[in-house]
Amino acid sequence: MRMEMFAMNPGSAQGAQSHASPCTYTLCPQWPYCEKRCSYCNFNKYIPRGVEEAAMRNCLVTEVQTLLRLSGVQRVESVFFGGGTPSLASPHTVAAVLEAVAQIAHLPADSEVTLEANPTSSPASRLAEFGAAGVNRLSIGLQSLDDTELQLLGRTHSTSSALRTLAEARRLFPGRVSVDLMLGLPAQQVGPWLRQLQELLHHCDDHLSLYQLSLERGTALFAQVQRGVLPAPDPELAAEMYQEGRALLREAGFRQYEVSNFARNGALSTHNWTYWQCGQYLGIGPGAHGRFTLQGAGGHAREARIQTLEPDNWMKEVMLFGHGTRKRVPLGKLELLEEVLAMGLRTDVGLTHQHWQQFEPPLTLWDIFGANKEVKELLEQDLLLLDHRGLRCSWQGLAVLDSLLLTLLPRLQEAWHQTTPSPAPGG
Repeated sequence: MRMEMFAMNPGSAQGAQSHASPCTYTLCPQWPYCEKRCSYCNFNKYIPRGVEEAAMRNCLVTEVQTLLRLSGVQRVESVFFGGGTPSLASPHTVAAVLEAVAQIAHLPADSEVTLEANPTSSPASRLAEFGAAGVNRLSIGLQSLDDTELQLLGRTHSTSSALRTLAEARRLFPGRVSVDLMLGLPAQQVGPWLRQLQELLHHCDDHLSLYQLSLERGTALFAQVQRGVLPAPDPELAAEMYQEGRALLREAGFRQYEVSNFARNGALSTHNWTYWQCGQYLGIGPGAHGRFTLQGAGGHAREARIQTLEPDNWMKEVMLFGHGTRKRVPLGKLELLEEVLAMGLRTDVGLTHQHWQQFEPPLTLWDIFGANKEVKELLEQDLLLLDHRGLRCSWQGLAVLDSLLLTLLPRLQEAWHQTTPSPAPGG
């Protein structure tokens, strides 16, 4: 499962380009079930007494087939099994989904196929079975190397079991294992957290994600903080952890290719890169989110889609209609460009002029930002760079992206409205 990205979720993408085509597709099947609910998690997940896996598997396959046909996808670059805890699903289910993809679209032999895994549901034998089913990259929800913190978070694993799982994963998927580490927990201090990160560097592979805790209403951790049982996380300490952590990772040879994601030896995640570069993705399963253009819609008139949340209701809808899409929202041209800007600037490459033009904007990056006084101030402060390559954050700017977007997004909106005529009233 994934935390909120820090700003205020196959194999390594060795040849990742500086931009992703808006016609690049990734598939995101969701397994909604977990062994227990972690204290900080408000994701769409369920703790079942029993799972009819055959029924769930058949519905996942059906929805894959339906949405691939609706989108007219011909090539899938990556598949990311998330959740929930997809490592609780059987390897047979994973294999069935991949087979359904390959029957309708081209799934290259070197496509990245990632499975999120929790240490307690991932013994070596099971990881090997997932590999035989087609998985070639793992993302392990380690979260902490402190047993007290793991208990606080409601995790079911210990530090020692997590490190054993990590070692087995690296043996089975060398160079293709990612780990998550959280920061900004209640009462967490900078020094001890940095020592966890240093220890993790002795065990981890070539991809690591840092996520700041987000206290979400409705979670056990939120309630404990509200009642005063736990202190509220200190945002200043979290910011210091983040800054010190990214500096430590840079010294260790990791490239910070996105606000929360770090890779060395070229091990960027294709799934992550496609997402942040506004490639199209199909969400499959209960509560899954997607962004794609319907076949025959023309241009880049994308839809934001959300699948029905509750698994039983989702399965009923899939059996009736072929898919369980609950909500469809067409994205306007300006909305899409806002996403392209906000997402692209999360990466170290930012927005190249070539990538921006792929979305057919009425104005260039120079037109929008080149002469703006507030943007010039950000450039002078060495927080932003605008040059022949495009628009991107500096190392310093990447850490304060949210504050930069408070200037950049209104400027984009202003330029858009100055360029695009308003519809005539009463038409």
